Amino acid sequence: MPSFPARGSTPPDPARASPPSLRRVLADLNGLHAVNAVVAFMFAATGPVAIVLAIAARGNLSPVDLSSWLFGAFALNGLISIGFSWWYRQPLVLFWTIPGAVLVGAALTHLTFVEVLGTCLATGLLVLGLGASGWVRRASEALPLPIVMGMVAAVFLRFGLGLVLAIRDDVWIAGPMAATFFALSARAGLARRVPPLIGALVVGAVVIAALGRFHAPIGDAAPLTWPRLYAPAFSWKAMIELLMPLTITVLVVQNGQGIAVLRAAGHQPPITAITIACGLGSMITAFAGAVPTTLTGPVNAIISGSGERHRQYTAGILVGLLGVAFGLLSPFVTRLTLAMPGAFIAAIAGLAMLRVLQTAFTLAFKDRCALGALVTFLVTAADVPILGVGAPFWGLVLGFATSLLLEREDLKPLEAR
Repeated sequence: MPSFPARGSTPPDPARASPPSLRRVLADLNGLHAVNAVVAFMFAATGPVAIVLAIAARGNLSPVDLSSWLFGAFALNGLISIGFSWWYRQPLVLFWTIPGAVLVGAALTHLTFVEVLGTCLATGLLVLGLGASGWVRRASEALPLPIVMGMVAAVFLRFGLGLVLAIRDDVWIAGPMAATFFALSARAGLARRVPPLIGALVVGAVVIAALGRFHAPIGDAAPLTWPRLYAPAFSWKAMIELLMPLTITVLVVQNGQGIAVLRAAGHQPPITAITIACGLGSMITAFAGAVPTTLTGPVNAIISGSGERHRQYTAGILVGLLGVAFGLLSPFVTRLTLAMPGAFIAAIAGLAMLRVLQTAFTLAFKDRCALGALVTFLVTAADVPILGVGAPFWGLVLGFATSLLLEREDLKPLEAR
């Protein structure tokens, strides 16, 4: 179970934590954090990759384009994640924007791939400028935590529902996994020796093997993938359509989730440095054919959801290493991960998110700005984009407006600060 700071306590300043030695990293890495890293990476390498595959098919991208996209999204961002998690001694995983990829997929039906990449490059430049100005940090601190956590609860709700639906649709796989997780969780002494998520993972793997439900990929695959370098093209049509939606998606929808999750887990993420890294990462990966870089919400939630807080950075480093390996071996590993039953992925992701969801709901509704948090939750959960911008952004806007109008007293501590 995660150890969250007491109300009013101040998490350690990330700037004061010196980077650990390799010996310290290996000493801090234990089985629980390794499994959290593997589970988090399995999430990143299955559902989101399936979205990229669908987008590539819709946009008529070649296999070379697809492999280069995955290399940029995983390998290059994996290196950033390793560096940040090590330097700040926090779980700081940066990958790529899933909602942004959906926006790009729709645009590829009438824009060229290099025009889209030009907008991704411009998005990175804009994010870099906003991060360097310090505006993003000030805006993040101005939003009440309950409203932000209302957005997080709505975004992560689908993982909890996915667990329930997995049990309904494939009870022979998801059922034993859930039963094992709760059985281990019910006995504190046993849970310390065998973390519930590890038990669920092992039982799921055994059941899949016993049922013969894993079908290993067959066929030739390139042993290694290297990025193809693109020359992004700039067009006003692409900029008008994508620049602001992509920027808002990176800064508010995705980074907002990641920062809120890490703060709730007791960390103090370096917002300005993260924003600058997202800008630079987006500019670099655009030349490899990938969508903008962001601080992930679900992955960081999983790796910061359990275990000793001061050791969680090791899971971030391991996720980054897995990302580099995935990027280099993307054609083969993509087929390998997508060969696993969907119920297995949904169940393990849902179980990993249970404590995170509990914390999100608790922080959203237990105190001030509860009505604003509820409006944020409902608008975000409805998942209706407006003007090409995703529902989480509008949830934050309408939730804050609700508190401004009806919960003015709850906002006074923020105004005083």
